[in-house]
Amino acid sequence: MIYCVIPEALADELFEKMSAYYADDPNVEVIIDRRKAERRRAGTVTEERAHQRVVRDRRRARVPGDLPETPAA
Repeated sequence: MIYCVIPEALADELFEKMSAYYADDPNVEVIIDRRKAERRRAGTVTEERAHQRVVRDRRRARVPGDLPETPAA
């Protein structure tokens, strides 16, 4: 699914036009962005929560040992 997101300030001007343009494409949905503010609050991590955070290395560990020698081509 592809979302064509229209800012609320431009909705009156663009929503009908974009809906008509993508009417034949079932994979596109035209929506109006009605968010008023960001949901994430930047810089509000409390000291208590900062100590609870665990950072892990998600990469796979290397296989122990060495690779065998291969003849040069």
